[in-house]
Amino acid sequence: MSLSIAQGLAQFREIMASAQISAWIVPSADPHLSEYLPEYWKQREYLSGFTGSVGTLLITADFAGLWVDSRYWEQASLQLEGSGITLMKLGDPDVLGLNEWLCQQLEAGQSVGFNGMIMALKQARQLAQDLEKVGANIVSDQDLFDQLAITRPALPRQPLYEHKAPFVSESRAKKLQKVRRQMQQGGADYHFISALDDIAWILNLRGSDVDYNPVFLAHLLINAEHAQLFIHEGKVDDALAQTLAADGVELIDYDHCLSVLQSLPSESTMLIDPARVTLSMSQSSCKKTIEQINPSQLFKSQKTAQDLEHVRQAMEQDGAALCEFFAWFEQALGQGETISELLIDEQICAARARQEHYICPSFATIAGFNGNGAMPHYRATPESYAYIQGDGLLLIDSGGQYLNGTTDITRVVPVGEISAAQKRDYTTVLKGMIALSQAVFPVGYPAPLLDTLARAPLWREGLDYGHGTGHGVGYFLNVHEGPQVISHRAYSFPNTQMQVGMITSNEPGVYRPGQWGIRIENLVCNVPAERNEFVETLKFETLTLCPIDTRCIEKSLMTAGEVEWLNNYHQEVLRRLRPRVTGVALAWLELRTQAI
Repeated sequence: MSLSIAQGLAQFREIMASAQISAWIVPSADPHLSEYLPEYWKQREYLSGFTGSVGTLLITADFAGLWVDSRYWEQASLQLEGSGITLMKLGDPDVLGLNEWLCQQLEAGQSVGFNGMIMALKQARQLAQDLEKVGANIVSDQDLFDQLAITRPALPRQPLYEHKAPFVSESRAKKLQKVRRQMQQGGADYHFISALDDIAWILNLRGSDVDYNPVFLAHLLINAEHAQLFIHEGKVDDALAQTLAADGVELIDYDHCLSVLQSLPSESTMLIDPARVTLSMSQSSCKKTIEQINPSQLFKSQKTAQDLEHVRQAMEQDGAALCEFFAWFEQALGQGETISELLIDEQICAARARQEHYICPSFATIAGFNGNGAMPHYRATPESYAYIQGDGLLLIDSGGQYLNGTTDITRVVPVGEISAAQKRDYTTVLKGMIALSQAVFPVGYPAPLLDTLARAPLWREGLDYGHGTGHGVGYFLNVHEGPQVISHRAYSFPNTQMQVGMITSNEPGVYRPGQWGIRIENLVCNVPAERNEFVETLKFETLTLCPIDTRCIEKSLMTAGEVEWLNNYHQEVLRRLRPRVTGVALAWLELRTQAI
C-alpha cells in the first residue's frame, strides 16, 4: 500500500462517484469481525492513518469523519491532524452517532455503501432501519476498497496446531456435542460460526494468523453429523487432518464457504449470532434462521476447574516475569541508564519469553510515561516514543499468551518525585479496584451493574473514565472476549449474566490529558461464595499476582478495610511468587509486598 491519506481518499471518492454511492462506511473489521486484523483487512487504518483497534470511518464527496470512543480521542486527534478527516468523538453528547449523522445529511434515494463481508448482520440491519426513515438505502455487495490502485498484502497462511493435554480439559468431540445439543434444543439443522475464538475453542486448535490472539482464519459449519472447517489449503498437515476427520471435521477451502452456504437445503434452519456473523455470510439459502448468541461463546467463557488451575499457574509464571522486569527497571533507572518506552516493551516481552509455555504477547504493550499514559490505548512506536526521565508516573499495561492461560495486567509506578495530586488520583483508582475486587453478587447477576462499585470512589471525587471497567478474558485465546462486560454503558446488552468460571478484568482508571494516566488492573474469576435458602452468590478470586506500588498511595485516603485487602493481597503475591524468583527479582518482590 503506497498512496498518501489525501491521495487514497481522493481516489476512493472517484470510485464512489462511479458507483453512484453517496457515503461509504469503513468499519474496523474483517469477515470474522475480529478486533485484531490481518494487514489485508486494515482498510480503515489505511484510508485514515488512525492505528487504534476500534473506529469507524465515513467518507462522502465532501466529508470524511472518524468515529472513535473516548479511549482514542487524544490518539486520533494526533493521528488525524492534517488529514482532512474530522474526529467524531463517539459518546460526546454534542456529537451525533454515525447513523444519526447520515440520517441528517442524506436525502431520499441516496445510497450508503459498505462491504457486507465485513459488517455484522446486527449492525447492518440497524443501519438499514435507520436509513429507511429518510428514504436512503444501503449497498453491501461491493468492496470499493479493492478498486484502489494499491497492492494489498496476502492473507496469512500460518499452520494450525492442536491445543493438547494437559492444558485442554474437554475433548473436541465433547465440545461439538455440547454445541449440537444447543442446536437441537433450538431446532437448528445447521450452525454457522465465523468468530475465530469460538472456532479455535470448539476444535481445540490454535494458530498465529492474527497478532496477539492464537487463532486462525476459518469459518465453521456444524450439523448433526459432521462439521465443515473452511480454511486455506496447506494450513493443516496430513496428521492433523486425519485427527480432525476422526472427529467428523471435514476440511474445505476457505474461499468456498459462501458457495457452500448458498447451496444448503432451503427448507433447513440455520443458527447464527447476528453480532458475530457478517451480513454477507448470513445470507445462506436457508429460509429460516434462529438468531441467538453462539453457544460456544457462553461455553468458553465459563472455564472449567481444570482450566482455572492451569490459569493460576500461568499467573504465577507471569508474576515471576514481572518481578524480573520491574527489578531490572528500578535498578537500571537508579543507575542512570537511558530507558525508553520502546525498551520497556522489549524488556517485558523478553522476561515473559523466559517463562515456560509462553507463546507471545496477548496485546501490544502499552508503556506510557506521563502524558502518554493519559491515552488509554497508547502505543510507543519507533517514530514516536518518550524516554523515562524526570519526575512522573509510568503506566504499563501488558499481557502474555501461555499454553496454560492468557494474562492482562496494568501497573503504575513512580519515577522520581510524584505530586500529592498524583497520589490522590492513584489512591482513588485503587479504592475503586479494591471495591470491585470485594464484590459478592448473585449467580446470573448482570455484569454491567457491577460497574458502579468501581466507579463510586471516583465519582465521589468528581472523576470518571471513558472505558469499561472489565472485559472477559479467554483461556489461551483472545484477551478480549465476552459475553460478560463490566460497564454501565452496556447495561442493555444481552447475555452478560455472571456465571461460575468467568474470568474478567478489573481496571478502573483516571486520565488527565497531557499530564498523566493511572489504571490499576487485575484479572478476577467468578467463584462460588455462598448458597442458602435466600440466594446463591459468587465472589471474585483475584488471579493476577504482582505487587501494586505502594509508593503512590496516600494512605490517609484509605479505609482500614482497604488497607487490609491490599496487605492480604501482597501476602498472597509474596507466598505464590517467592518460590519462582531469585536474586534481585526476589529482593524486589519482598520490598514491594511490605505491608502498609
